[in-house]
Amino acid sequence: MLKIITITSACLALMLTACSKEQTTQPTQSDANTTEHSQTLRIAAAANLSDVLPDIIAGYKKGKSLPAQEIEVTYASSGKLYAQIISGAPYDIFLSANQEFPAKLAKEKPDNLKSADKTTYQPFTYTQGQLALYSTTKSLKELNPTTLNELLMNGSDSKITIANPELAPYGKSAQAYLQAQDIFDTLTEQNRIIQAENIGQAFQYAHTGNVDYGFVAQSQLTAMKATPEQFYTLAPDSYPAILQDGIVLSDATAATDFSNYLRAPSGQQYFSKAGYLAVD
Repeated sequence: MLKIITITSACLALMLTACSKEQTTQPTQSDANTTEHSQTLRIAAAANLSDVLPDIIAGYKKGKSLPAQEIEVTYASSGKLYAQIISGAPYDIFLSANQEFPAKLAKEKPDNLKSADKTTYQPFTYTQGQLALYSTTKSLKELNPTTLNELLMNGSDSKITIANPELAPYGKSAQAYLQAQDIFDTLTEQNRIIQAENIGQAFQYAHTGNVDYGFVAQSQLTAMKATPEQFYTLAPDSYPAILQDGIVLSDATAATDFSNYLRAPSGQQYFSKAGYLAVD
């Protein structure tokens, strides 16, 4: 009887030890999330987001308690980023300055995208941009739509920059505004329109005084705390709405999580403060 009891106790001890080892090797849900978020999140972002996106990323990491989450951002024109994605650039999220390029990706579903289920991810609108006229050499205080057009038409040697309409939505909206005012063709014939590669370069042309006026993003002016006489914010209904869409390109949980944060009130507050129009 004593022998039987001794063997049973030994077996019981072994069973308890085995159970203990099995329990300690199973990852918890928290560990799984940490592993998922430890992977670098790669974002392709339109150039106009360079002022606001760093603050949003910092708010996201703090609010989600993910201080170690690595997030890499590449800024360029939306057209250039789209071309990179089509060519195989390994981005997890594409934040465009328009709706066109994310819609094309959703429709074309390139084979190089990392999403296992390419029907899952659809474009989403995350903000609306505002167009403004900016100058460091001319006063723009107390302008109105009529005096704005007169200002642009006066002075045959003054130069005006817009971002490339073929690549940059802000440039496309700026061109549409000038066409609606019936002054685009005249300015073009007079060689007074200087085309920049993207909205960032258009801002630099105007900021350095290389041109007299620049059609730029209101967010750029908000970031630099431009004075009232340096800019004029165009009425949103005077040019095509600059609705900015994004699209998730991979199955990374962090990609979906971050895109949801952008559209939540916590993310939208950053856009509002930065000179954008919030979206629902």
